[in-house]
Amino acid sequence: MPASGTPLNGPDLQNAKRRIFIVDDHPIFRQGLAKMIGLEADLEVCGEATSAAQAMDALRRIEADAAVVDISLPGADGIELVKHLHAEHPSLPILVISVHDERVYALRALRAGAFGYLMKREGEHLLIPALRGVLAGKVWVSPVFGEQLIYKVARSADGGTSPLDALSDRELEILRLIGDGKSSHDIAEALHLSIKTVESHRLHVKEKLGLRSSAELVRFAAEWACSQDA
Repeated sequence: MPASGTPLNGPDLQNAKRRIFIVDDHPIFRQGLAKMIGLEADLEVCGEATSAAQAMDALRRIEADAAVVDISLPGADGIELVKHLHAEHPSLPILVISVHDERVYALRALRAGAFGYLMKREGEHLLIPALRGVLAGKVWVSPVFGEQLIYKVARSADGGTSPLDALSDRELEILRLIGDGKSSHDIAEALHLSIKTVESHRLHVKEKLGLRSSAELVRFAAEWACSQDA
């Protein structure tokens, strides 16, 4: 069964609530999202998941009009989940919501198939406008990031891109986990990869960022992680 909502006709259309599916592994934040959505007369939560695997399984059975997806999930991360959801349900609007800096992740999320990207710290004020935007089929990003994106595109024409842009989504995810203090064994376990594969990704990240040693990689990742939390 597709995840997009069942078409409605006649008077029922005016009374129909748009069904939102939430994917986030933090119960307090997930409950907060559900409460905000539930306060809207035309929106309702139709289901929740705490992991990518749960979300994929549920959205094969539950009809949803949109999905709100966190990036930091156990196992496959939110960007990978967006790719899989978009492949199976190309018409399903996906709003990514995350603590991670939109300057780094928003464009990747949109390229993966998301309709919008929202920072968690802005969720209290912008969740509903963002949801309504993606439900209307529009691409939604914060006004500040919209301006930054125009500047980034203009700079990229002159070669002014960030070294992080050269990293694949998986490599960026591994860099983030290194910055969180995770070992290769920890990363392999969290992402269900072999240690050999993780080490290969670490090597590619190091080469793409022009770092000379594993110590430099760990230091760069830690400093970058701190800047994301600032």
